[in-house]
Amino acid sequence: MQMIDFKNAAPEMSRLIYGVWRLGDDADTSSEHIIRKVEACLEQGITTFDHADIYGGYVCEELFGNALKGRSDLKSKMQIITKCDIMLTGEAYPQRRVKYYDTSAAHINYSVENSLKRIGVDVIDMLLIHRPDPMMDHHETGAALDALVDSGKVRGIGVSNFMPWDIELLQSAMKHPILTNQIEINILEHAPFTNGQIAKAQQADMPIMAWSSLAGGRLFDTSDEAAKRVMPRLKEIANEQNVGADAVAIAWLLAHPAQIMPVIGTNNIERIAKISDAMNVKIDRETWFELWTLAEGHEVP
Repeated sequence: MQMIDFKNAAPEMSRLIYGVWRLGDDADTSSEHIIRKVEACLEQGITTFDHADIYGGYVCEELFGNALKGRSDLKSKMQIITKCDIMLTGEAYPQRRVKYYDTSAAHINYSVENSLKRIGVDVIDMLLIHRPDPMMDHHETGAALDALVDSGKVRGIGVSNFMPWDIELLQSAMKHPILTNQIEINILEHAPFTNGQIAKAQQADMPIMAWSSLAGGRLFDTSDEAAKRVMPRLKEIANEQNVGADAVAIAWLLAHPAQIMPVIGTNNIERIAKISDAMNVKIDRETWFELWTLAEGHEVP
């Protein structure tokens, strides 16, 4: 498995990342079943696990941490990403009237302490600000993030769903570098290639993490017009290279020079065991644009 180097500002992370956002949706949330998923990832060299405090209504970090209690030997073999700043309503926090964002120092520190406790680790390898906060005081937020790195509780800082100007604002108030931007990008979601998100990351030599790398299941929706255009060609390529169509869709992201790191979140053990097939798929430039064209429904300008 290829590892991505963050220039000593954070540990190397696997090119393919396992996302735990659906961990609580599985019919089997036992520690034994979760460990099977973790081991299936590690056996392929997928060592990086993507969390957020809110996943599963604030339960996924704890499910993952409880599973690791019986297998502490696995902790040293993995890198942990988690996120904060989204404030959900619901059973966990019934006092909240609306969903909102909080990038205050108090909340960031509160969230990090909870994540460390829930996952059962001493340090978070990468902490991401989950969404741009229109109320962010970048001086306060930046200082809080710097302090977490200086304290040793967090090794590296990133963001998620940020536009280039959002990154520039936060970075202007920080001494530690912002190392990644985790954004929605897949064959059916092309905007980051043309709205400046990927161009800015390439200019800064900043690896991009791709959430919803399989379009949140849209690719397999037989009623989706774009998916209906793309899927037959994905299957042709898959048959030619003896992999699944999902591996080809992931390989389309890997083929781009921006060091895109797809986040994959299936709960199916058999599909987990084949995630790394994507690393062996060959997508040339013309095929890359062919898939783009099919998704768009028209040729490039």
